[in-house]
Amino acid sequence: MSQARIAGTGSYLPRRVMTNAELECLVDTSDEWILERTGIAQRHIAADGETCADLAEQAARAAMAAAGPDNGSIDLVIVATSTPEHVFPSTACRLVERLGLPGGVIAFDVAAACSGFVYALDIANRFIRTGGAHRALVIGAEVFSRILDWSDRSTCVLFGDGSGAVVLEASDQAGILSTHLHADGRQTSLLNVPWGVGQGYEALEAERGTVSMRGNEVFRVAVRTLGGLVDETLKANGLERGDVDWLVPHQANIRIMDATARKLGLPAERMVSTVARHGNTSAASIPLALDEAVRDGRIQRGELLLLEAFGAGFTWGSALIRY
Repeated sequence: MSQARIAGTGSYLPRRVMTNAELECLVDTSDEWILERTGIAQRHIAADGETCADLAEQAARAAMAAAGPDNGSIDLVIVATSTPEHVFPSTACRLVERLGLPGGVIAFDVAAACSGFVYALDIANRFIRTGGAHRALVIGAEVFSRILDWSDRSTCVLFGDGSGAVVLEASDQAGILSTHLHADGRQTSLLNVPWGVGQGYEALEAERGTVSMRGNEVFRVAVRTLGGLVDETLKANGLERGDVDWLVPHQANIRIMDATARKLGLPAERMVSTVARHGNTSAASIPLALDEAVRDGRIQRGELLLLEAFGAGFTWGSALIRY
């Protein structure tokens, strides 16, 4: 079977930047409190009328340009998002049209909250390794600001908007070495958007759904779960902690990220961290961080990367990649 190798990365952030100082004017919070508890100093917010598909398109074009001129061969598009432009058609189908890709490609969205990009990467990897696709565009894109209650200080300080993408291609070189996905729906009440079309027309008209989160409980589960995920990934590949060159974690909270880095025994400079400037961009956070570290030269070809995420569902997953 072919290997799935990352051929190019890309990302996009909306122009508007919202600082912690702005949030101090909206809710009872402070820049000091937000920084201490989350590591977030600012986040990007999509403009009025700027949709998930708009953000995804920009990241996709950047990844396609980085991957090289053979973009006509893209035959699979997967978008990971919890904030799609429409219920249907999928954001991925919208991108097929926008990017001028040929009809007949495979295109669909994946909804796995903050773990969505890792889930989508796993799916694309399986398509390529089994010959179902040869070049895949995998995108994480979110306009999370649209599902926030801006009077809820426990959630509105955390999230931002953005998009990141990779082009995967079939190769005889080692690429995605392993992926590990999990879910547990027994604790959905800890983190969710308790609203949707299943509640009927009147409920939809009554209010717009927003994020509900019991942060302290989510934090405890995330730290414990990600620790076990690191062990699982290393064991599956016969590796020691010191073998990993870079940790590229979901950018949820600096304390969760630091705990995972300590589990690996990695120094802080070997963890890609964008949370201070991006906040939590859900499914977009890992490809955003990956693209930044590739483009500024930190991540080099041949290095071993560990991507990991934890999100609502609960869902969690990892990917070990030879970049």
